[in-house]
Amino acid sequence: MSQVPDRVFQQRREVAAQAMDAVQELFRVVSKARTAQLDRINRVRPRHRWSAVNLVDYAAVRSQDVRQLQADLSELGLSSLGRMEAGVEDHLKAVLLSLAAIADKPEPDLDMLDVGIDPGEDQGGGQETLVRNTVHLLGRAPEDRETRIMVTLPSEAAGDPALVRDMVAAGMNVARVNCAHDGPEEWARMIEHVRAAASESDKDLRISMDLGGPKVRTGPIEPGPRVEKIKPTRDARGHITERARLWLGSSPHDDLLPSVPVSPASWLTQRSVGERIRLRDARESGRSLHVVAVEDGGVLVEFAKTVYFATDLVLTAANGDRAVLGELPETEQALRLNIGDTLRLVRSLEPVPAVSHSPFSIGCTLPEAFEDVEPGDRVWLNDGKIGGVVRSVTPDSMDIDVLHAGPNGSNLKAEKGINFPDTELRIRSLTEQDRRDLKFVARNADIVNMSFVRSRTDVTDLLDELTRLGATDVDVTLKIETVGGFEQLPQMLLEVMRWKDAGVMIARGDLAVETGFERLVEVQQEILWLCEAAHVPVIWATQVLESLAKKGIPSRAEVTDAAQGQRAECVMLNKGPFIIDTIAALASILGRMSGHVIKKTDLLRKLNAWDEFVSERGNHPGG
Repeated sequence: MSQVPDRVFQQRREVAAQAMDAVQELFRVVSKARTAQLDRINRVRPRHRWSAVNLVDYAAVRSQDVRQLQADLSELGLSSLGRMEAGVEDHLKAVLLSLAAIADKPEPDLDMLDVGIDPGEDQGGGQETLVRNTVHLLGRAPEDRETRIMVTLPSEAAGDPALVRDMVAAGMNVARVNCAHDGPEEWARMIEHVRAAASESDKDLRISMDLGGPKVRTGPIEPGPRVEKIKPTRDARGHITERARLWLGSSPHDDLLPSVPVSPASWLTQRSVGERIRLRDARESGRSLHVVAVEDGGVLVEFAKTVYFATDLVLTAANGDRAVLGELPETEQALRLNIGDTLRLVRSLEPVPAVSHSPFSIGCTLPEAFEDVEPGDRVWLNDGKIGGVVRSVTPDSMDIDVLHAGPNGSNLKAEKGINFPDTELRIRSLTEQDRRDLKFVARNADIVNMSFVRSRTDVTDLLDELTRLGATDVDVTLKIETVGGFEQLPQMLLEVMRWKDAGVMIARGDLAVETGFERLVEVQQEILWLCEAAHVPVIWATQVLESLAKKGIPSRAEVTDAAQGQRAECVMLNKGPFIIDTIAALASILGRMSGHVIKKTDLLRKLNAWDEFVSERGNHPGG
């Protein structure tokens, strides 16, 4: 039997001693961070005290670059700290004791982390604590999967209880109502249908309501002419595969068909199947419409050529009788921006003309932007389709040099989102409209989702408002949508831990625009790690199986993305015409993933995002 050379043991002892010094330095960093955050740790709800300590410990360790330490620990056959999130102190202590034994050194002092923290009520294991918190916030897990499914209710859910029942049957666990759409009457009916479906199915369903928050959008554009273009469907060779159809009359024949009113209405009742109606369209092109059906309230016509219908166009029947088209809806206009153009955002929200050349101008719904934005700050519009840099700012306008747009330009319409990733906007996340909506939320919801939360002060504001409304049983979810929100997440988590139960939603749409798409994966992973350390459930949101929900067919990338959502405690789906199939597909994907163990060996390079949190004093003012 071969003997292990003494030099191998000596080498192991030297590596262990070096690693031991590195771990003891981590102990000092953690102790310093606990001391800095002592006041805030002791303010959290006793049930969350141990979780708050673990959050601070994790942020402290991640403020250091420990990749060399990880390599040394792996070489020694010890835990490389790659799965320490749920219990940092226990991992560090176990590793330190093992290193001392290998290095043949005295057992180290493990009491240096005792900085006077009130122990609270819960000293249990981290994973068990996360499971408990998830059940409290999101309800019991289904039998076939651990990850819950949240679904945004469409407006139709207010009047269609069968739709809600089908959503529940397909696998919905949390129903999301977006306060940015519809109103209290519709919300109440949606919630009534969800509660009824929960009772019928004996499922633990939760109601989650999103506050609108200070969403920054583009202002109005002057409408275009009241013209509607309707054309037949053609194949690749230009042959007609389906003739164009239109309903003439005030009562739509089919919700999917375009329709226009006609005056006088009596003219419609005199038409007959097979009759031809003549007109000159908005381009002065002669056109013929073929009557295929006559019903109460209107006439269905078909035609083989493109027609531009406009208000007051004259229709001439075969017998010479005439009628005119009624008022058509105004055409939505857009600004077509290219790289190199100038876009001026203005404080005024008066409709702007839809000009076809630079410089372009459009309103911005956030007046504070003109006070906080500085030259050189980046601006993204329309979900990141258009981007640029601020050239100059005045109290009433800012000029932006467009640096990002499609190869042939990109359209910018009214009501499109604006992001200022480099700007510290001095606004509160809780708007006056949010405060009005909270009165309804407080009475009807299980969870309130706070949009565009950026600071500890924002969280305090919401908790104070819920307390004032007597809604201390309503749980809170923080939506992380901005760079500022991500950077302030440790502080915000400590603040929300004063509440009964809380979660975090990774709102990947705005977050991707703010961070840049190439950094989104990194940021969402860091959020998952931090929340696991805090034992806070995470909701994975935005564009999950979006093609399936909207078009009925998923992309391969979407299926992979949905499977990755199993790393969170809940995955959110947005509405779409194929939402029932999408819920069922996601439930199947998550169920399959629940049966697998995900390999995870993470290299813990230094994270700069939370340096301020680690070093600040517990009584540091502000948010």
